[in-house]
Amino acid sequence: MSGSPKYSTVTVAPAYARLEAQRRRAREAQRRRQRAQRDKERAEQAARRAAETVARRERARAEAERREAGLANRRAARDQAHAHEVRQEQAAADARRLAEVRELLDRIRAEESEVRALRRRLEELQAGVGRAEDVGGAIEELRGRVVVLGRDGEPPGRDADQETVMAGLESRLAGIGADARAQDPQGHRNCVDLLGELRAAARPGTETRFRALLGTVEHALARHAATAGERVAEERRRAERALEAEREAQERAAVQEAARQAESEAERERLAATLTEAEDRLRVVRGAVEEAADEARELADRELADRIEAALAAVTDRLAAGAPPEALAAVAALEDMLVGAEARLDELQLAYIRRMDLAQALQDAMLGEGFAFTGGDDQDGRLLLSFERPSGATYRTTITTDGGGTPLLVYQVDGEPDVTLRPEPDGAVCDRTEDLLDRVHEAIVVRDGFVPGELTWQGKPPGRQARQVPGAGEWRWTR
Repeated sequence: MSGSPKYSTVTVAPAYARLEAQRRRAREAQRRRQRAQRDKERAEQAARRAAETVARRERARAEAERREAGLANRRAARDQAHAHEVRQEQAAADARRLAEVRELLDRIRAEESEVRALRRRLEELQAGVGRAEDVGGAIEELRGRVVVLGRDGEPPGRDADQETVMAGLESRLAGIGADARAQDPQGHRNCVDLLGELRAAARPGTETRFRALLGTVEHALARHAATAGERVAEERRRAERALEAEREAQERAAVQEAARQAESEAERERLAATLTEAEDRLRVVRGAVEEAADEARELADRELADRIEAALAAVTDRLAAGAPPEALAAVAALEDMLVGAEARLDELQLAYIRRMDLAQALQDAMLGEGFAFTGGDDQDGRLLLSFERPSGATYRTTITTDGGGTPLLVYQVDGEPDVTLRPEPDGAVCDRTEDLLDRVHEAIVVRDGFVPGELTWQGKPPGRQARQVPGAGEWRWTR
């Protein structure tokens, strides 16, 4: 018999196939439960993140409303203060104009009833000023009535010297202020011209002309003062409106900046939420992923273990780099890989159990033939078993699979007299060793649900059909 390895393929008996199918279903059910538990954890984490997102948005909305309310309150307070200031200024201006009218009225010497009527009207307007009413037009109307009455009645200051009257009027024009000349240049020129005419009439024999012009001058002075005051107030209002427009522009800019900041903050929150989701989902599967990588190495599938560890590293690297979208995509890919890896591991585990069961069956059969078991080892998905006969012959057996996944028994025999290093020219015949292993195989069939095939080896006699061992570069011989 040749000293080359001896081969026997092993098929699975129906009973063992049913047991293996039952094991497969059990593992699939276990994986489904594990996946359902992971799905539940992911759903709970997603619900928690969603609640946190809603809470953050509510806080952001409340903060935006608080800022908007504060802005509206400040604007309302400013508008109210400005309106109050305008009313105060208007009231002060109306009070000054009423004082001027009162002064004109005090100089009138006309019928007492007419003067009393004008005074009642003046008091009514004074009350309106106190109530912050708009009485500007009514004051000017009253001023006109007083001036007309002054022309028709006894001239004010009749006993006064005309020069004194002129000095008083010129002083009054000067008292209106230099700004008034710039604000109402036409009114100022009119007053100056009328004062010139009045001075020309201030000589003996022209008293009537003087009295006629005096009321006109007083009216022109009052109107000049009112016009200048109104234009000053209007300029102030324009300045205030410009300031208000600037404030509103600043407020709009502040609102826009707040909106940009809110948008930026929302984007940061979105990225943070994406990163948190990736971290949460990794926590759910990390234990299972690491267990799968360890199991793949234990089951001698280094390529699968490397792929799992590379997928895990892709997630952790992107999390460390602060790349939320990429990290989330990587963890999704890891989850998908885990499902396929677990299915692959289940098949590897079933194959491992099959090898172990076959090894136990072989060991029992060999012991039944008087062999002693001297040791075993698991190397790269192959089981290595050593047996020794009382004669000292050793049988080293490898339990592996061929290229199609079929279990394969490979024997290395040393010390049997019918085993030679090289086959004989007519073929190596080792009937005693072959018969011994055939009895071992028959014992396996009887007790353990495995069916070893014909034992073949290189150098089997030419009368037996030869075929090449798949992937071994050697030939088997069959009867």
